[in-house]
Amino acid sequence: MKKIFPVLALAALLAGCGKSSDSNGGTPAGGGKKLTIALMPKSKGNAYFISCRKGADKAAKDLGVDLRFDGPTDPDPAKQNEIVENWITMGVDAIAAACENKEGISTALRKAKAKGIKVITYDADALADAREFFVNQATPEGIGSTLMDEAARLCGNEGEFGIITASLTAANMIEWQKYIEQRRAGQYPKMKMVALRPCDDLKDKAQSEATALLSANPNLKLIMAICSPAVPGAAEAVKQAGKTGKVKVIGLGLPNENKRYVHDGVTDSVILWNTEELGALTVQAAVALAKGELKAGAKSFKAGGKEYEIQGDSILLGKPFIFNKANIDQFDF
Repeated sequence: MKKIFPVLALAALLAGCGKSSDSNGGTPAGGGKKLTIALMPKSKGNAYFISCRKGADKAAKDLGVDLRFDGPTDPDPAKQNEIVENWITMGVDAIAAACENKEGISTALRKAKAKGIKVITYDADALADAREFFVNQATPEGIGSTLMDEAARLCGNEGEFGIITASLTAANMIEWQKYIEQRRAGQYPKMKMVALRPCDDLKDKAQSEATALLSANPNLKLIMAICSPAVPGAAEAVKQAGKTGKVKVIGLGLPNENKRYVHDGVTDSVILWNTEELGALTVQAAVALAKGELKAGAKSFKAGGKEYEIQGDSILLGKPFIFNKANIDQFDF
């Protein structure tokens, strides 16, 4: 029987749907006004955020709140701003956003706060003054260090590697890259990053970028994909190039999207967190904030039968987890 690891706190992956009023909710316990929570992914249709939404939908139903889900079709800061403005006009009780551009969305989120709407972020943060809390899937240092440690292990601590990211402006991925480089420079000086390529959160573009990366770098030993569509995209490029086993693939992604490549020996490691739990925790925190139950200065937050650590204004889901051939079939998300 398959099980979902209960404390997966690693991703990632890494890059949800319906009309702007696409909603799901239950009956509020004890009657009274039904809260409306607005949840925005970086892009709708991305398997990572679809998985987050599953957990969010369940939490909303359990808590008796109305959940509205909307986001750009592709990562688009301007579209995210437009959606926030619509939610301000609607008068939702709380907004939870995964931010494509930290600076770009912060003005709209500040406007929401000024109107009395509670604001939190998840997966990728805004500027700190634009929201009350950030639901963080893991610390950026933990994610970056885990990726670099795994890359170095597979390469014998030396050799060339390239990174495929979603975009060059995604704040969370920029932060992960900082800690990847910090770890590389401090622990693995013989490892060399030769390229950083964006894929716009698209599997097909990730495949084409990985193909170009392989062609331009004949000594490449590993591709590190740090958004969820890029992991199977890079794996397909390596497979079609006939370099399975010669060029390693690791990255932040969902187990179900990568099982075939892991079992075929193309992808060595998939790193992530429990994305459904991330979605659930985001809604749980947004509801608690809207009800006045979650306040600045809190050191922990209890939800769904668990207690989560709060560091400053970041609610931490947990630590990164590594999926590989030995364990990936135990998970179903």
